[in-house]
Amino acid sequence: MSYTHTATVPLSWSDAVEQTREALAGQGFGILSEINVRATFEAKLGAEAADALGDYVILGACNPALASRALAAEPDLGALLPCNVVVRRGRDADMTTIQAIDPQTMVQLSGSPAVAEVANDADTRLRAALEVLSSVKSPG
Repeated sequence: MSYTHTATVPLSWSDAVEQTREALAGQGFGILSEINVRATFEAKLGAEAADALGDYVILGACNPALASRALAAEPDLGALLPCNVVVRRGRDADMTTIQAIDPQTMVQLSGSPAVAEVANDADTRLRAALEVLSSVKSPG
């Protein structure tokens, strides 16, 4: 089972991060956390490790209504929240990759019908955000 949904876009990394935020907001997700993995690698492992990775950020996306339903159904699901969305671009890449966790992963771990309902809703919303990003045309 794949555990992510992926879109590859002809945008610069910074434009892809901005448009990913907008696409997620359009589906009711806010960003609770942002981890700049490249900056962390550079600070902890050095410039060579950061350059080898390229630009890489993990956005912790949360739709409060969905999170509330999920946690009411199964409080332990907090360990799997928020939904991680990665925006990454290798140093020599001409496209940027955006990946969102597949919420069905929660269903695999839980088995609860209420969790499955929430995961289906989250899945529809995350896929819609990626679809918006996939429709972006190359600038110029």
